[in-house]
Amino acid sequence: MTEELELLHEKLSYCFDNRKFADLRITLLDMEPADIATFMNERLEDKNQLKFFRLLPKELASDVFIELDTDMQESLIKAFNDKELKEVIDDMFLDDTVDVIEEMPANVVMRILKNSDPENRKQINELLAYPDDTAGSIMTPEFVSLSSKMTVDSAFDKIRRTGINKETIYTCYVTDNKKKLIGVVTVRDLLLADKQDIIEDIMTTGVITIETLEDKEQVALKFSKYDFIALPVIDKEGCLVGIVTVDDAVDVIQEEATEDIHKMAAILPTEKPYLKQSVFSVWKARVPWLILLLITSTFTSLILSGYEEKLTPVLYAFVPMLMGTAGNAGGQSSVTVIRAIAMGDVSFRDIFKVILKELLVSLTIGLTVGIVCFGKIMLIDSLYNNIDVWIALLISGVCVISIVMAKLVGCILPLFAKKCKLDPAVVASPLMTTIVDALALIIYCTISIAVFA
Repeated sequence: MTEELELLHEKLSYCFDNRKFADLRITLLDMEPADIATFMNERLEDKNQLKFFRLLPKELASDVFIELDTDMQESLIKAFNDKELKEVIDDMFLDDTVDVIEEMPANVVMRILKNSDPENRKQINELLAYPDDTAGSIMTPEFVSLSSKMTVDSAFDKIRRTGINKETIYTCYVTDNKKKLIGVVTVRDLLLADKQDIIEDIMTTGVITIETLEDKEQVALKFSKYDFIALPVIDKEGCLVGIVTVDDAVDVIQEEATEDIHKMAAILPTEKPYLKQSVFSVWKARVPWLILLLITSTFTSLILSGYEEKLTPVLYAFVPMLMGTAGNAGGQSSVTVIRAIAMGDVSFRDIFKVILKELLVSLTIGLTVGIVCFGKIMLIDSLYNNIDVWIALLISGVCVISIVMAKLVGCILPLFAKKCKLDPAVVASPLMTTIVDALALIIYCTISIAVFA
């Protein structure tokens, strides 16, 4: 938190505690909704949250409500009377209302819908019908639609009449009488045109669109690629049904990144912030993967058991180092490739390019680490173990081979997972770790026994 924001929060606390509500409202008008929500989440006790929320200026209330965490939203909804709830819901954009509803228990959802206007309720239900991972689930039906036969002057009249209830008015969409999207025009285009110019003559055709059932992660990537403020959403007939705005795309990117990080760390994804999660929910998110990893480690145990009698104690002592180095090397490649897949930089058709690149990289890295490994063994490990040059060369050579193998496995697995329509992040930790550990052990034990048998 910045020093300036900290001072604002201190001022809010002082005004609220000393009942200086006029000064409080003046301070609130100069603050961003997200910063006010942070103050409510972090500084206010439960008993004061409703009282503080009721002091918010009307034009700020719904914007602050959207930024609050789910638990506080639920608590406030339960404390609102029907009039207060309706005022908040009516002042929210429909996509934000849907986001709130998706996080609420059934009894709260029923109350929200009950206090929504019939038209809004219909649109909310339509948005809720789309699968969670699609463009339809994050779009809003609140956009400015213009006719191609309108003049610029008429277009501005419509924007003034309807714009107050729209998510964005900068980008306007041109549709025909069947609501099919035929073009797009920006407020900049309108401002620079003459008042009597026809929209058809200044609009841009060939609009980039997204379909209602398109994966929302791919939608977010389009924002990153084209630098749009909003993207139009069309149905199967090409009719414009909504738009996705950049703020929703940013939320998707953050959500997907968080989910991938959890999966790569062998944790089931969760939507709640860490401090809001119960001990049971954290246990439930972590223990399945740990049990799976425990079971898969049986393979490495079996391999070790099979070679244990044939390995000398000196050679056996380097097993953890080689397995750890191989696992870390494979992790580097898998994370890099998973990120490239998520950003749309690579796909399965690039597999041979990826393999060649990782092969060259792994060879240079392997040789570098192998040389360092040889020096470490000769300078440090030889002090407390009976190690000669040949053993050091063997271990260093296996280290190089293990790194090359691990990096190839690490880059190939995510690409095959994506080809099989699986989440590449899932294979980053458990599957790759098991395969790399097993292969590193087999390589080390086989070569060691062959050389020193």
